[in-house]
Amino acid sequence: MANELQGKRIAVLMANEGVEQVELTEPVNALREAGAEVELLAPEKGEIQAFEHLDKGETFPVDRQVSEVDPADYDGLVLPGGVANPDFLRTDEQAVGFVRSFFESGKPVGAICHAPWTLVEARVVKERKLTSWPSLRTDIENAGGTWVDEECVVDGGLVTSRKPDDLPAFVEKLIEEFGESDHEEQTPRKRFGPR
Repeated sequence: MANELQGKRIAVLMANEGVEQVELTEPVNALREAGAEVELLAPEKGEIQAFEHLDKGETFPVDRQVSEVDPADYDGLVLPGGVANPDFLRTDEQAVGFVRSFFESGKPVGAICHAPWTLVEARVVKERKLTSWPSLRTDIENAGGTWVDEECVVDGGLVTSRKPDDLPAFVEKLIEEFGESDHEEQTPRKRFGPR
């Protein structure tokens, strides 16, 4: 697994505050161990304040602002969870547009826990099967997605998991999806509603 993702560039997008620390650190560490170049993106420069549930955790430096990057420069996207993180993120038009662009170009995306809130806002869950933290079920279903209570779900390049306990399965599938060069299943699904 040391060089499985050699030459791949992965974006990890989150708000500057409210990300669940373990849902950030475990995927990032695993992707880097697999040889990927990983960049931490956020709406604002400076730092990302992570949380361990409701308690403040560590801070992490923002590599680049989402407004400064081109989605075409990345091979995949990870959206970590945390309750506040996707709620902040889905109010940022540039962040939402960045997420949508990965679906429009057929690139793989991983989202765990509350992160699918951003996918709902980006209008990319319609006719998709995915999982999340259980409280998002109604939002996902109202957006036209099919919510399931499973450890890890893969649907045409979209990898989703429910919670930190699912991280081993989530990370394994992320590496698998990011390692594949063809995600044709995702590209034809241009189901994006009007903004």
